[in-house]
Amino acid sequence: MKEYRIKPDAQFSLDRYDPDDTGEYKKTDQGKEKAKAITGQLIGRLEELQERLYANSNRAVLIVLQGMDTSGKDGTIKSVMSGMNPQGCKVVSFKAPTSEELSHDFLWRVHQKAPSKGQIGIFNRSHYEDVLITRVHGWVSDKVVKQRFNQIKEFEELLHESGTTVLKFFLHISKDEQKERLEERIRDPEKRWKFNEGDLEERKLWKNYMDAFEDMMAATSTDHAPWYIVPSNRKWYRNLVVADRVVNVLEDMKLKTPPAPAGVNFDTLKIV
Repeated sequence: MKEYRIKPDAQFSLDRYDPDDTGEYKKTDQGKEKAKAITGQLIGRLEELQERLYANSNRAVLIVLQGMDTSGKDGTIKSVMSGMNPQGCKVVSFKAPTSEELSHDFLWRVHQKAPSKGQIGIFNRSHYEDVLITRVHGWVSDKVVKQRFNQIKEFEELLHESGTTVLKFFLHISKDEQKERLEERIRDPEKRWKFNEGDLEERKLWKNYMDAFEDMMAATSTDHAPWYIVPSNRKWYRNLVVADRVVNVLEDMKLKTPPAPAGVNFDTLKIV
């Protein structure tokens, strides 16, 4: 999975990353089922590790999901995080800022939503919208964007030094795959509620967004808050990559179950 990680200050092109990549798993029913089985095992392990994270309450994890419309942010949360205990996990979606939020710096509303110790926080879109959509539409200058890159890095460094591990995933789909998914929303009455005509306008700016994503990840991928480019045309492989990285980070924390209360003899303890 390391090949999907963007090194600090790396210059790269998204064109070099195949959104249809499935790693060592063949694009067959057999390859798909094998990957899904391993993902299931990872989700089970994630459930165990989250319980330990919650019990210890001395570390936190922040997962950032970014990508074009239909890239699978909601699907990733629904699938990969399915085994998590809700009391130790919180999903936050950042929409257009309110008038109060606009009266503060752009990170003000984000910092308030960062996970507390023992929690896993998931940002479905995030503070990175303020260097993506704002830039693509020309609402802020390139000078402001570069300032925000530095401010974001400092913000994430603060989180890291305070005990929060930051994982950032760019869900990479092709323009053709997005077209298919948008058409599926139109055809399926159960999915039409997700359709937004604004998505079609944003789709016209695809190249601008790809350029903005490249600059964003190159400028803000660090050792303590890395970006991963996740091939996401195949949903089953997307889920595998994300689950693998989250479990890997939690494993590296070497979390242990906290000791039982001192002075209690559990061998003779009786409850009446």
